Amino acid sequence: MSNKNIFKTIAGMFTPTADAVNEAGGLAYKLSPKQALAQYAATGCFNHTFYADAKEQLEAVLALANEVDAEFVAKTAIFAREKGYMKDMPALLAAVLSVKDKELLERIFPRVVDNGKMLRNFVQIMRSGAVGRKSLGSLPKRLVREWFETREVDRIFKQSVGQSPSIADILKMVHPKPADAEREALYGYFIGREIDADKLPETVKRFERFKNGDSPDVPDVPFQMLTALTLGGKEWTEIARNAGWQMTRMNLNTFQRHGVFADPQMVSLIAARLRDGEAIRKARVFPYQLMSAYSAASGNKEIPREITEALQDAMEIATENVPVIKGKVWIFPDISGSMRSPVTGYRKGATTSVGCLDVAALFAAAILRKNPSAEVIPFSDNIVEARLNPRDSVMTNAAKLAALPSGGTNCSAPLRELNRRKAAGDVIIYVSDNESWMDTPYYGRFGGSGTETMKNWNEFKSRNKDAKLVCIDIQPNATTQAKERADILNVGGFSDKVFTLISEFANGNLVDGHWVSVIEKVEI
Repeated sequence: MSNKNIFKTIAGMFTPTADAVNEAGGLAYKLSPKQALAQYAATGCFNHTFYADAKEQLEAVLALANEVDAEFVAKTAIFAREKGYMKDMPALLAAVLSVKDKELLERIFPRVVDNGKMLRNFVQIMRSGAVGRKSLGSLPKRLVREWFETREVDRIFKQSVGQSPSIADILKMVHPKPADAEREALYGYFIGREIDADKLPETVKRFERFKNGDSPDVPDVPFQMLTALTLGGKEWTEIARNAGWQMTRMNLNTFQRHGVFADPQMVSLIAARLRDGEAIRKARVFPYQLMSAYSAASGNKEIPREITEALQDAMEIATENVPVIKGKVWIFPDISGSMRSPVTGYRKGATTSVGCLDVAALFAAAILRKNPSAEVIPFSDNIVEARLNPRDSVMTNAAKLAALPSGGTNCSAPLRELNRRKAAGDVIIYVSDNESWMDTPYYGRFGGSGTETMKNWNEFKSRNKDAKLVCIDIQPNATTQAKERADILNVGGFSDKVFTLISEFANGNLVDGHWVSVIEKVEI
């Protein structure tokens, strides 16, 4: 009779030794500098998270950016902005290039600093001294001037919302030369100079007439410019009529409070806007933002059902990149205690109500929706039973998963369960913060051992030789529970680009290096 212990040892003998301790104190593997920078760029928001504060994130990113080549920094900035929909991190990486490679900064600047918010982020970071200088410098000043010169005046005005620095502050720093009288009047308007008001852009004139009570017509400007004014139901209805997609998503309860939904035509108009596929894609919405809007709207009985149903339709569109995966799929959402923290971290006065757990549940539910034969095994310190109907909406199943009880973090638990069952599988997908610690034999020590997740994956692979493992990490950190190789993909982020990468990986279309190789293919 064969010795089972010997064969068990053979199954795990190729498990690499752990070379790091994660933030929770458990065994882990270091991500390569490029992998780690990509991870921070796709998930870091420079807010306090469960395991790290903003300063630690900043120091980690700056160290990684110094360790990799400038071209990868540039490509990561573009990827994080255009595919990951991030704001602070791409601006920081652009600022890093101001001292690391000015030529690359000039080439990527228009793609990274693509609106007023990103411009303010970039200037704020440059002036903070975070990248080693407290002045903009000649090249960044020129790039900022060109930002103003290449935009229509109406667009500049509509993107001028925000402070620290304000658009007026930035104008005073860089002194762009106005190309015509209209632009000269707008710049003077921002910084408080005496101007010929007749030369102002028409949008600014309409705003000023409305603000001064000289016109009843609500101007088509960002609602933040109007909320300090005295507005009635008629004005709020016009604001809602002219609102963009993101503004609509964020203000459904506000519209309800001001009577916008009393008009059936407005209900239909806003519902149609919310489920407009092109508008959703253009808005670069995170799926979790739709979940947040749905939770807030569905909890308000005064918001019409047509609106909440439109949000569910929008979620189906926002997750359309979820792949249909051939073979048996297993999904492991992490429901541990650390996953209850805000997905974008704690920020005074602006902490999101959406937790990491909500995002994990959402991703799991979205994958199940497209792969109805898949099975979901939630885990914390052990596996948790969950009965989900693949025919239910993404919102419904995500809510069920998010309501499950939590505990410690044991990433190996669901894989161990599959091995106990002698289960088959083709693709296994984790959605976690990767901070496993309960399955570390000697807490915080290496001892020549690999992670339990990696050991159990190798055992699973001994029965399923073509199986692939995907580890989606939704928090900024530099370690993983499964060391990347041909059959293992580590990827981070909240955008629908994650689904695209899963699809490419499952179909064998990613080259060695996986996620890093995708970033390296970005054209500058």
